[in-house]
Amino acid sequence: MTKIITITILFICSLMSAQNVKLTVAVSGLKNNTGIVKVGLYNSEGMFLKTTYKSLNSEIVNNKAVVTFDNLPAGEYAISTYHDENINGKLDRNAMGIPSEEYAASNNAKGFMGPPSYKDAKFDVSKDSKIEIQF
Repeated sequence: MTKIITITILFICSLMSAQNVKLTVAVSGLKNNTGIVKVGLYNSEGMFLKTTYKSLNSEIVNNKAVVTFDNLPAGEYAISTYHDENINGKLDRNAMGIPSEEYAASNNAKGFMGPPSYKDAKFDVSKDSKIEIQF
């Protein structure tokens, strides 16, 4: 009986892990190699640009950066990223609230008089994937 339970648990675990994917995000067009690139992954419209589902940082080499999110459940996501030149952990803004550091979103979504929308930035991931974001 113990063997049957163990085999069943291993089978269920293998099914669950089969649904996980790897997402690689390549960021290019950075104006210099100073600082780091911060990449935020969002899994719902309500949390977009508020609270990340997962986030990673990357060094910049040749004005490019790459991060990889492992073990993601297949599904819908959006990404926001910014060039944290002074490595203070936040997107700096000027006195009017306009970002003073470069930023971008998945699908190269742009906002009009504000940040990009989730619907413009969202994408589906059902297998290991790579997306590119241009600053």
